[in-house]
Formats: sequence, C-alpha cells, structure tokens
Amino acid sequence: MNQPLLNHATETMAVGSKSFATASKLFDTHTRRSALMLYAWCRHCDDVIDGQTLGFSAPAPVDTPEQRLAQLRESTRRAFAGEKMEDPAFAAFQEVALTQGISERLAFDHLEGYAMDVREETYQTLNDTLRYCYHVAGVVGLMMAQVMGVRDEAVLDRACDLGLAFQLTNIARDIVEDAQVHRCYVPLQWLADEGLDRSNYALPSHRRQLARIAGRLIEEAEPYYQSARAGLQDLPLRSAWAIATARGVYREIGVKVQKAGMSAWDNRQGTSKAEKLALLAAGAGVALTSRMASSTPRPPDLWQRPR
Repeated sequence: MNQPLLNHATETMAVGSKSFATASKLFDTHTRRSALMLYAWCRHCDDVIDGQTLGFSAPAPVDTPEQRLAQLRESTRRAFAGEKMEDPAFAAFQEVALTQGISERLAFDHLEGYAMDVREETYQTLNDTLRYCYHVAGVVGLMMAQVMGVRDEAVLDRACDLGLAFQLTNIARDIVEDAQVHRCYVPLQWLADEGLDRSNYALPSHRRQLARIAGRLIEEAEPYYQSARAGLQDLPLRSAWAIATARGVYREIGVKVQKAGMSAWDNRQGTSKAEKLALLAAGAGVALTSRMASSTPRPPDLWQRPR
C-alpha cells in the first residue's frame, strides 16, 4: 500500500468535502481507499482549472485555463498509459483507474465538464444544465460505483442520477457564489421566466426571484435522489450505507436552501456535525430497508446519460 498517496487523498477529502468525508468512513478499507483517491483526482482537476487549492483561493496561476486543461488531459492520458506519475493526485488516480477498470472515456467525460467552464458555455434549458451536471458529477457517480464493484448498466444509471441530484443541489446553493466568478449554470429560460438575465440575476434586489429559481432546482433534483435510493439495494451493505448517508446529507442541504428562501445565500448552507451524525444513523436504516425493497424501473422521463 502506498501510504503517502492515501494520506494525501484523505487530507484532500477532509478539506474539500466534509459532506462526503463523513460518509466515506463507512466504506470497507479497500473501497474507502479507492474512493478517497478518486475524489483527490477530481478535486485536483477542479482546483487546477479554477486556480485554487482545495477549493480555496491561491496565488494567481501564470498560465491560461486552456493551457491548464490541456495539461490535465495529457496527464490523464499518461496515467491510463501506465506512465510514472509524479503528481500525487494523478498517481492516486492511476492506481484506482487501472486496478478498478475505470474506462478512459469516463475520465475524459469528466474533464469535458471543466472544458465547458473554460469555454464559458451557457445553458439555455434544463437539459443543457443536466448535460453539464453529467460531466462534472454524474460521471463521478459512475466511477465511484465502479470502485464499489458495480458493472450493471441499470445500477450505474442510478449512480449517475445521484451525481445529477448532488450537482443540482450544488447549483442551487452556490448560485450567488458562482455569479461572482461569472459562471451561471441556471437555465437561461428560467431566468427569463423571472424577468432576469445573466447581467442582473444575482443582485440582492432579486433574491425573491432567485429563491424561486433555487426552489425549482431542488424540486428537479428530487426524482434523481429517489432514483438513486432505488439503486442502493444493488450495492454491498457498507457501500449502501455510505451512499445513503451522502445522499441524505446533500439532500438536506437542498432542503435548507429551499426553506431559507430569500436568505439562502446570506450564509453557505450546510449540515452541522450533529446533523451529519443523525443522517449517518438514518442512512443505516435506509441501507437496511433497501435490502427488502422490490426492484422498480428507472422513470423514463429522467435525463439519459450518454452510452
């Protein structure tokens, strides 16, 4: 075992995602190691594109976002080719990808999400937003499921759905924060419905309209959360517990955004340690009851991932 790589990944998770850090402790040792190291690569890629360190501001990079994206793509190609990787995030990813059989296509699908940011793409419809959600989060759900041993395409669909739900929740929570760095993932049609556009939607005077938009995002996330719950029965029990907990934590963030209404962006919405512990216990119940649930087909009207 390469302990320094695991230590780096564990630290990355602890700082970068306190929500998933809690849930990841429930995995068995082997799955947790792989999940942590996969997360470290995803976090690293995000930071490289944004010129940050673990999601926080860092000295301004001297190269362009396009150059940094090209570097990520080249390093990812080298990782899959089995070349020696000096960067700990890529060394960790290489170990996971090659031992768990993660496809090169999924990794590059994930990098396409960062490319969409670099190109400053806009999202006219909800389907456009969901396409972005797929690249930045749905693909991560697919890779995480593969780490847990999932190979069945129907179960992978549920894992992708959870990623979509997570990202819709993130977009709702971070609307104002994203606007401050000139990024908008809200469907432009929705802004127009409220008489807004990209130039003014995040102004404090428009919080009432923004609260309605955030509420729509949270409502759109719900069927994907429900679809993901239906996939828990096909995961190993400890993995099901971990994923049920992560699902509960993220879903609760969405609930808080919706309840806060116009005040949702006064403070960053999250869950306390006590709430996380309660959701961890609730996750155990969800994971156990999933063993007894009958299989249900995925709703046909949900967004379909690329094949």
